[in-house]
Formats: sequence, C-alpha cells, structure tokens
Amino acid sequence: MTQGAGQGPAARATAAMPPISGYAAAQPPAPGYGHPAPPPVPPAPAQPPLPGGGEYGEYPEGYTPTARDLPVINRGAPQDVPTVELTPLAAPQPQAQPQQDPLPAGPGPLYVVGDVHGYLDELYEALAAEGLIDAHGNWAAGNARLWFLGDFTDRGPDGVGVIDLVMRLSAEAAAAGGYCKALMGNHELLLIGARRFADTPVNSGAGTASFQAAWLLNGGQRSDMERLQDHHLQWMSRLDAIAEEDGHLLLHSDTTAYLEFGDSIEDVNDAITEALQRNDPDECWELFRKFTKRFAFRDEEEGPLAVRKLLQTYGGSRIVHGHSPIPYLLGEVPAEDADGEDGAPLVDGPHLYAGGLAVAMDGGVTMAGKLLVAQLPLTD
Repeated sequence: MTQGAGQGPAARATAAMPPISGYAAAQPPAPGYGHPAPPPVPPAPAQPPLPGGGEYGEYPEGYTPTARDLPVINRGAPQDVPTVELTPLAAPQPQAQPQQDPLPAGPGPLYVVGDVHGYLDELYEALAAEGLIDAHGNWAAGNARLWFLGDFTDRGPDGVGVIDLVMRLSAEAAAAGGYCKALMGNHELLLIGARRFADTPVNSGAGTASFQAAWLLNGGQRSDMERLQDHHLQWMSRLDAIAEEDGHLLLHSDTTAYLEFGDSIEDVNDAITEALQRNDPDECWELFRKFTKRFAFRDEEEGPLAVRKLLQTYGGSRIVHGHSPIPYLLGEVPAEDADGEDGAPLVDGPHLYAGGLAVAMDGGVTMAGKLLVAQLPLTD
C-alpha cells in the first residue's frame, strides 16, 4: 500500500500551557506510514493570561498551542543563557574499509572440459585436480577461462546436477574476473526435444521416430527428466554451438555439419538458436541428427582437409571438440583383453590428431574411461 494512502493529517489538540522560554514546540507526527491518525480532541477552553500581564505575562497576539506551526517563545531571561562554553563536535571521520584485492587484469589461462554425461563426482574431481574449484566445489581459479564442450546429461547418474554446477560456476567465475561457458551438444538437443515433444512422431529419415524414444535409447535418465526445470531448458536452448578462443575453434561434434548453418560463428549460433525457438519437432530433430554425425577428421587424408575447411570458414588454427570418445577415434573398444582395468580403454589425456589440427576431448567417461579437463594450448 502507498505510504499514507487514505489517511488524513494527524491533528493533535492540547490544553493551553504557559510557553517555555527558549523552547520550540514540537511538530505533530507526520501522517501515514501505516499509523492511523488519532481521533481529534476538542480544544480546551482558553486560559486567562499569565499573572502579572505585561510583555511576558500574556501569549502573543494570534498565538495558540493547537496551530501546526508554533512560534518560538523566548522570554529572554538571563538564566536561559548557557553558562558553560559548548565545545563543537568534530566532524565524523569515515571508517577505514577493508582493502579488497583488485580483480586480475587481462584474460587468464584457458581450459576445456570434455563430455561429462552426468558423471558429477568425476567432474568435481577433475576440476579440483586442475585447481579450478576448491574443496567446497566453489570457483577458485580467479580470471581463468573455462569452456565446457557439451553433453552434460544422459548415461551418467546426475545430469541435472552437472547443469546446476556449470550454471553456478558461470556466476562465480564472472564475479572473480574470469568466466565459465558452455557449448551445445547433441545430448542437449536430445533432452530439449524429449521434454518439449515427448512421443510426437518425427521424420527420422529411416522411418518414424520420437525424441522420447531416442532419448531413452541414448541413455536418458528418468531421474534427470523428473528434476529438469524450465530454467534448465532455457539455459540449454541459448547455448552457442561454436566459439573461438585464442586460435582454438571450439565445437562439440567432430563433423562439418556446422557449415550448413552459416559462414560465420555468429551466423551458426543465431541459426541454431532461432531454430530451437521455432519449436518445430521436425526441425529440432534435423538439428539433433546433424550433430550426432562424427569422425569427419579421423581419416588420414580427408580428415585434415575437413578441419582446414572449418578453420578457413570460422577462424582459428586448431579445432578442439568432444562428442567422439577417444577410444573410438583410436579404433579401441572395451574388451576383456583391453589394457585398461576391468576392460576399460586407457585414456591418458586429450588426443591430438588430423596432422596436429584437431584435439579430441571426450575421454570416454561413459565406458569407464576418463573425464578430461585440459589447459590450452596443448603441446605437440
């Protein structure tokens, strides 16, 4: 309610009293602020002049104690003059504020994170190992720059927890002078489609399909769907698909499909965002289908050519991507006689290939591989 709305002025009536020398009568309380005005009190009958009359024996003409602007009555008596010299108060001094460390100038070191796929505990461990978060999971890297390459959910136990962590670190990093950003992966497209369109039929190119069926087939976790909220969907829907940092062209998928959406990074990102905003199930399915393609850079002859085409179009001198697990790029799959423990493929770190033009960052965490976090640039 507006302060004082509907309330009249608070009138105060008092009995006539002899004026006190040197005293300015107090003003009545201001109306409003939630306090009702007190009921009016009938004015008291006029009092006779003070005994003795004369200059100080009567009220001045026109004086009444019930008026709002009461004059100052000063009888001028000698006893009203201060007998002690008053020491003026010193001006208040501002209190010293605790000195804060200035935010570091310039961009900090650049890090990238491969596919997480719901493995939240492994993500915490990998970020802490690089000094990007502290023991409580809070941003600890100052002005460092951190990029997630997409695929936060599906297959692992806590995809929504991963999204929440990335969103929180984005705010904490910005406050510290750095940043934490993320790219759109094909599993973000899949989860958005499953939530928006469920079992709505779409033309898959190989018959009728649905996002719901494809999401479950690709490791969709019902616990993630139950916890997914609108702000998660809005955040995912606005992620960029491609970015360039320090000469590194960052993508999720090792495919040339990005070329179909524009000749600049801005054009590609705008085209994909606008397609998602149109909310057409077939158009969203086409996006998902194109960004599930992989291995465009793996062939010894054609791979470097495909990489160079993307670099010539969008800039940068090296591509960094997720999507295709490194064991697949190397032709390795989990097997009983594999070198890794319990048949898991060995992944020591990012995979540099395509003539040194491409870096693969999906360490195969879903197949008991490794969740990769690496600082760029990599040394050859």
